[in-house]
Amino acid sequence: MAQENVVKDGMVVTLEYSLTVDGEVIDHSGDSGPIEFLQGEGQIVPGLERALYGMAVGDTKQLTVTPAEGYGEIDEEGFAEIPREEFTDEIPLEVGVELQLRDTDGDVFDAYIEEVGDDMVLMNFNHPLAGKELLFSVTVIGLRPPTKEELEHGHVHGGHHHHE
Repeated sequence: MAQENVVKDGMVVTLEYSLTVDGEVIDHSGDSGPIEFLQGEGQIVPGLERALYGMAVGDTKQLTVTPAEGYGEIDEEGFAEIPREEFTDEIPLEVGVELQLRDTDGDVFDAYIEEVGDDMVLMNFNHPLAGKELLFSVTVIGLRPPTKEELEHGHVHGGHHHHE
């Protein structure tokens, strides 16, 4: 029976993690608490999900996830030049500032400022981690079968879950 208690599809995994990009820790569970998710449902980046199979509670692993298995490569189409006058005065026009933009259909997109020109601002609609290698350090701290309700809904019901 011991083999049952490893990460596999349909198990609820509680994970402590840290994420290092370009030599800098940009996210770790010490900030917001461990994440809890249903393995096999694509709720975390594919490269990380694949690496967790077979891990047991207490196991720690370090892995590098390529952009293709993380947040994707940078899409050259994912940039847009927007005339500077379309930005209101309260928006700081600085590289790296993240904004939510609405398209003509009313859909909201996260974008961030790539460069600021005299009359145009180049916006980047790629995920901030697109094109980056992701260095994860993870520890499995909990494993359980999902409740019937969680299975029906395809996601975890708990205190800590990210609305992505």
